[in-house]
Amino acid sequence: MKQIPVSVLTLIAGILVTVISLWVGQNHGLFPEQASAQAPLVDNLFDVMMTISVALFLIMQGAILWFMIKYRQRKGDNADGDPSEGNLSLEIVWTAIPAVLVIGLGIYSVEVYSEMGGFAPEHASMMMGHNHGGSAVAHVMGEPAIAGSLSDDPNAKGEEIAYTYGIGATPAAEANPADLEVNVAGMQYAWIFTYPKGGMVSGELHVPVGRQVQLNISANDVIHSFWVPQFRLKQDAIPGQDTQLRFVATKPGDYPVVCAELCGGYHGSMRTRVIVHEAEEYDQWEAEQIALQSDGSTVAAIPVPTTAMSPTEYLSPYSEDLALAPEVLANLH
Repeated sequence: MKQIPVSVLTLIAGILVTVISLWVGQNHGLFPEQASAQAPLVDNLFDVMMTISVALFLIMQGAILWFMIKYRQRKGDNADGDPSEGNLSLEIVWTAIPAVLVIGLGIYSVEVYSEMGGFAPEHASMMMGHNHGGSAVAHVMGEPAIAGSLSDDPNAKGEEIAYTYGIGATPAAEANPADLEVNVAGMQYAWIFTYPKGGMVSGELHVPVGRQVQLNISANDVIHSFWVPQFRLKQDAIPGQDTQLRFVATKPGDYPVVCAELCGGYHGSMRTRVIVHEAEEYDQWEAEQIALQSDGSTVAAIPVPTTAMSPTEYLSPYSEDLALAPEVLANLH
């Protein structure tokens, strides 16, 4: 029987690896549904990385299995293996290929980050500084703040720009203000959403589909992280440094909001949801909330900070699910 040439076997193996890695890269099913304009950008990048990873895995594991079989020790063969002094061409190839892949993925990821608005920091305000004895006092939105030394000249005037970091407007929408702006405050262990337009306060985030939404995120105590998996967006809430998250929801629905930064003992319970409405439905919800709060009605879904609760008070609603007897809860300290 005539032996199949190595070149043909290599070609067949290459075709199989390519087909399998492309299929897995496009059908891995690891992500939840897409619900924002930014989600496809992240998913496409991940699909490329998954395709490359699967191809490398198959090549490396295939080579290991091939050498285990072909060069296994035969019965009665106690001789040393053939000496090998290296192969310069092979070393160049296995150094060049990873370098090209890493550089290519780096460039692609920067493009994705830019398209998502990651390189569009917003100017929070213009800080006009004037010198007082070598230090500058900057007035930000009418409030004084120490901005640091601007000049050794006591008569010099300087200015600084205060930036808000995070995901801003996409290049296509950079010149346009957001359709909806919401202030988001992270605290142990809850998210509070304030709508400046109508003065509404809620423990849930409500947004309209297809409109630009800007979240101004802050933290009242420790670092938190605002994460909506279906949006593929995550932004830290940092004490003393406001951050921003701008997005467009593309699919009506009810999606979880998760804190993705360990923030204390009850970090796992710091969850709420974002409800994406149709445009008309959102306008109706907004009008109802404004009317409710204008007459002093209590708005539902505003969580109570668990820092003000004892372990017994916090766990009592879950005692049945946790199979905790009342006397066990009473003995918690």
